[in-house]
Amino acid sequence: MQRLIIVGAGGFGREVFSWASQHPDCGVVWEIAGFLDDDPNALDAYDYPVAVIDSITSHTPDVDEVFVCAIGTPSIKRKVCEQLMAKSAQFITLVHPSVVLGTNVTLSQGVVLCPRVTLTADIVVEPFALMNCHSSAGHDVRIGAWSTVSGHCDLTGGSEVSAGAFLGTGVCLLPGKSVGANAYVGAGSVVLRSVRPESRVFGNPAQPMA
Repeated sequence: MQRLIIVGAGGFGREVFSWASQHPDCGVVWEIAGFLDDDPNALDAYDYPVAVIDSITSHTPDVDEVFVCAIGTPSIKRKVCEQLMAKSAQFITLVHPSVVLGTNVTLSQGVVLCPRVTLTADIVVEPFALMNCHSSAGHDVRIGAWSTVSGHCDLTGGSEVSAGAFLGTGVCLLPGKSVGANAYVGAGSVVLRSVRPESRVFGNPAQPMA
């Protein structure tokens, strides 16, 4: 049986532990072996059956190990995962059993879909993208590599989240609109006009942040 290691032992890492524990592959294909985190004391205040087993920077993957990334910030997620993949780490795609997947939904390596996510039809989710709880994507949506879609977001038909973008909780992306590469959209924002790459917007309607 393979050993699943969760990369990141922060708050989201502890959530991913729960979602992985509820996955049908847990105890069948892999078992949760522990966490990687550069803070060895990250779990000291919590009661978990597994521990931080190594730092991210020093860990050398074994052939029986597989990984799931539990880091929300896109730039950090990419840096950490690329470091591990350079050492031949293999990342799984983690889809919680409660996720609703429609027709022609393509999920890439390293994607994490948390509970109650809904993907309707003809959607592409690129490598290492994350969708947190209760978020949804309508028809013909594309979600870029390394991006993070926080909980309760609504990506309506034909919209796009580009690589490395971050959407805070409750963002609504209107039909056909896009969020550019490495852009940041603050919690609760309604995107009426496409967001330029590298920009930061917030509000209803979403406007550039000072």
